[in-house]
Amino acid sequence: MTAASTLRTATSDQGPKPSRPQAVAGKVREKATTPRAACRVPKPGPREGTGTAIGTAAVALLCALMQERSSVGELAEQLRQELDRYSPGEKLPSSRALVERFRVSPVTVSRALARLAAEGLVVTRPGAGAFRAAPRTPAAPTGDTSWQEVALSADGAADLVPRSVDASGVLVSLAAPAPGVIEFNGGYLHPSLQPERAMAAALARAGRRPGAWGRPPMEGLPELREWFARAVGGPVTAAGVLVTAGGQSALTTALRALAPPGAPVLVESPTYPGMLAIARAAGLRPVPVPVDAHGVRPSLLADAFRATGARVFVCQPLFQNPTGAVLAPERRAEVLRIARQAGAFVVEDDFVRRLVHEDAGPLPRPLAADDPDGVVVHVSSLTKATSPSFRVSALAAHGPVLERLRAIQIVDTFFVPRPLQEATLELVGSAAWPRHLRSIAAALRTRRDAMTAALRLQLPDLALPHVPSGGYHLWLRLPDGVSESALTAAALRAGVAVTPGRPYFSAEPSAGHLRLSFAAVAGTGEITEGVHRLRSAWSQVVG
Repeated sequence: MTAASTLRTATSDQGPKPSRPQAVAGKVREKATTPRAACRVPKPGPREGTGTAIGTAAVALLCALMQERSSVGELAEQLRQELDRYSPGEKLPSSRALVERFRVSPVTVSRALARLAAEGLVVTRPGAGAFRAAPRTPAAPTGDTSWQEVALSADGAADLVPRSVDASGVLVSLAAPAPGVIEFNGGYLHPSLQPERAMAAALARAGRRPGAWGRPPMEGLPELREWFARAVGGPVTAAGVLVTAGGQSALTTALRALAPPGAPVLVESPTYPGMLAIARAAGLRPVPVPVDAHGVRPSLLADAFRATGARVFVCQPLFQNPTGAVLAPERRAEVLRIARQAGAFVVEDDFVRRLVHEDAGPLPRPLAADDPDGVVVHVSSLTKATSPSFRVSALAAHGPVLERLRAIQIVDTFFVPRPLQEATLELVGSAAWPRHLRSIAAALRTRRDAMTAALRLQLPDLALPHVPSGGYHLWLRLPDGVSESALTAAALRAGVAVTPGRPYFSAEPSAGHLRLSFAAVAGTGEITEGVHRLRSAWSQVVG
């Protein structure tokens, strides 16, 4: 799911919506219907044991969270509509009165009032209650900003790389779709797959740790650096790890440290649009190196190094985004040898190692684990396996480059907040962490299989050359002559958001593509419905 996505259930799985209190002549009926459950909780059968009971409890907790979020929004909207009855500074009904009137919990009332306070509509005073806020001061008139066009483009003709940055390829997987639109373009796990309860417990425990709110070491907490180092293996030690604020931040630090503005940087083709945006924002020139079903092609990589003189190659050897390819065993050593011969670094973006599917089998080690010479700068993140807001990752390297990475990170961000680092230690050290990884491995496999089967049944003209055993998306090739932009637009009109392939290429693509995510949706029912809507869009475009 995208960073700001909202919680939605599948169209076919939704239960009845909570009833809203009915207002009549400015008053609410006192006998408003009690909200009903938004989803059903299965009861264990006579032969089902503890595992089923735990699963049932988890479903019940998720249902409760869904109902609570819905109730907060509905109550806030009701109070927002009634604010005109009160003069500025006039006191609103007490929390107890609102609980009795709307038949919601005190927590729901507190959160609804907090939402209105954040909007500047009410003011809360501890011990006194909530009051209508004074009218907002009209916004000052906007001045003439046309002068900025000249300032921003001054001397731009001399720039080797344009200073303006196109973030559209990143925003497509971050922006929340409109209500009712199925999210096949999301880049994060759906809330039902996120370890919300485990993260909340970890954060609560972390807040009670001695010194939890103090300044952490600039490089990160020693225990967390050690944990990341063990996960990479090989020559990587805790001394060579820097804790960073998410994979995007780590990639930004790496590219700024390794290449000067105007320099070429070799990238896989196709590749992650966010990385292309990082490179261009740093004034670098992305040079594509084609990827096939077995990862980057070593012969073309060597040719690119010779032709450009590049000193950096950025790659995703495991479940590459967007193709899902895994770098073949015989190519791993060859890639490192070619980079070493060119006197270049390999930035390894190991972004989905913790999103392996249940049927994947043993995973290859990170490239950094087989690199004694310091060729690889390794990036590892926990965000994809947890939550968009759980932005904790690591940069791993050894040799003189480590000091440059450290200096740039400190200048840019100082450090990752200590409470978040402490919470990370609590989470990955808990029994809930391996359970969560097993749970999402099973869920992602089920979702991948559901999407694959639906596509082959309803859209056989879309080529699916590779079904990955890790990650959260499928990469589809469009037939020649089918407009990628037209199909994307038609799909959105049909109620399903998909990601066009063009932003994944740093040069002209050889064909049109779509990337479909199966992680950001509510479940297999929504996947089936989304493919059905995509089929409708296909019929409109192709006929």
